[in-house]
Amino acid sequence: MRVLLVSANTERTAIIPLPLGPAFVAAACRRAGHETVLLDLMSERDAMPALQKCIEGFRPGVIGISVRNIDDQNMAHPKFLLPAVREVVAVCRGLCDAPIVLGGPGYSMFPESVLRFLRADMGIRGEGEIVFPALIERLKSGSDPCGLPGVYLPGRSPASVILSTSLEDLPLPEPELWLPAARPSRDSWIPVQGKRGCPMGCSFCATRLIEGTRIRRRSPESIAQWVEQVAAYGFRNFCTVDNTFNIPPSYAKSLCREIIRRGLDLNLWCIVYPKWADRELAELMARAGCHEVSLGFESGSDGVLTGFHKKFRAEEVRTTAGMFREAGIRRTGFLMLGGPGETRGTVEESLAFADSLDLDCLKVTVGIRIYPETDLAATAVAEGMIAPDNDLLQPTFYLAPDLRDWLPARIADYRAARSWVM
Repeated sequence: MRVLLVSANTERTAIIPLPLGPAFVAAACRRAGHETVLLDLMSERDAMPALQKCIEGFRPGVIGISVRNIDDQNMAHPKFLLPAVREVVAVCRGLCDAPIVLGGPGYSMFPESVLRFLRADMGIRGEGEIVFPALIERLKSGSDPCGLPGVYLPGRSPASVILSTSLEDLPLPEPELWLPAARPSRDSWIPVQGKRGCPMGCSFCATRLIEGTRIRRRSPESIAQWVEQVAAYGFRNFCTVDNTFNIPPSYAKSLCREIIRRGLDLNLWCIVYPKWADRELAELMARAGCHEVSLGFESGSDGVLTGFHKKFRAEEVRTTAGMFREAGIRRTGFLMLGGPGETRGTVEESLAFADSLDLDCLKVTVGIRIYPETDLAATAVAEGMIAPDNDLLQPTFYLAPDLRDWLPARIADYRAARSWVM
């Protein structure tokens, strides 16, 4: 069958995201014997005409649309991103009668709500590399797709969601499948995913809805080989999209050693959980080409960190940040202020703590996006902040009531006095 996969994201951020998720699915479809095209609307100057041209020329039998983001997580001026995706669905619908299947991280967080809003035929929650090829076979044979794990149809939810036990069973995409429009430059960042799943259980995080809680990984050898293959095309900037690059530390060290062994000249950026890191890891990361880490510590108050279900405390953040500074690696920190239990005192504690870390950059957000099936959502319901039946698809944020009139102005003043704070 002819399969068209569309990466519908056109929202540009500091690092322009490339469609790694759709590329994984495209590689699986090709391995299953389907003629597959991946269209990245981010790389198109005129997205809708490009989509029309692709559909008319390729004449797909099924169209998969990847939904990456629901909104921009900006409480002050939230931008809801799904209307643009609904336009993509409408263009597809107007040009052909191929079934339209949704997927991607944004879809997996709100499977029923997004399916209803975008007016697509069905959607897949979970690992599309496994389910989408199976769904295509049912569509080819005219069988009912209902019953496939993770497949949602209007008014019908699946009994289960499938996640692979080992990522080694899933194909890695060839560079020419998803990078033809990219040009190696300072702004070209290639996403790398060696692991999926996060067991940390942060109160506000929806990662478990997307990837599950069990860590599943590819071998360090296969990831390093893939990075080497992409680097041969002239790309040097790579960003790891594992939520926690350093968990488990043994895996992160093995991957760094494999990159070093291959002699790759990389500019690597990683997300680090500020616990379970040591000087050996920091030094190996530096030798492997890591020039920047993101430390998502969210607060400098141990009480707030406990409420977030973080497994670390403020002093562990200080130790971790210091190790990476000594290794010569740039450090970006994150504060997420205004959550449950936050007070003026804990805000000032966090700001003073961030100042003491001597970070290269700090990003501060006011208010926390509420996602379904999280402890934060349950807290917001219990406090009467949201109704129990709120599907949370529209950008909805938690901000401690006592801080609403004070915190935004306080953070504006804090930013204005520090050039390194965003």
